[in-house]
Amino acid sequence: MGSHASAAARRKAAARQAHGGPDARRVMDAIRAIVQRLRVSSRACERQLGLSSAQLFVLQQLDQAAAASIAELAQRTLTHQSSVSVVVTRLAERGLVARRASPEDARRTEISLTPAGRALLRRAPRTVQAELVAAVDRLPEDERRGLAQSLTTLARALGAGDEAPPLFFEGEDALAGAAAADREES
Repeated sequence: MGSHASAAARRKAAARQAHGGPDARRVMDAIRAIVQRLRVSSRACERQLGLSSAQLFVLQQLDQAAAASIAELAQRTLTHQSSVSVVVTRLAERGLVARRASPEDARRTEISLTPAGRALLRRAPRTVQAELVAAVDRLPEDERRGLAQSLTTLARALGAGDEAPPLFFEGEDALAGAAAADREES
């Protein structure tokens, strides 16, 4: 019986080492906790405001100051211009932001909140994205640089490092809608 128990203990130890041990577990737990927090926040935002959390995050950035361009707004949201452009288009369609040609450079589009956008923000919670950005900003520079390098390496290892990712959970509503339509057709 003693050899059976020791064999089981050896298998458990080998399994822990095979998967990176306690550090790998801590990494996975942290990623799961962050994604869960983002997902819960996104669902609450959808229920409460009828917006994605990405759309609310963009509105909150515009509340701080109008953007002189999509590029500036992309920089402020720490994401790619194409992702921000899609979100701004959706917000403009709902009448929450206004776009107009810049008086200084007609090739550039300025983006600002509308009165409806400001009214919506008065009842909106702070987004987890904003909290996440603030938490990353508070990290010491060397830790932030190491985290960036490690996460970039991890994303590339997963095959997700080369394309421009959308804002958190933006566009999932379209995927969910398509899946629901497929189920209804079946």
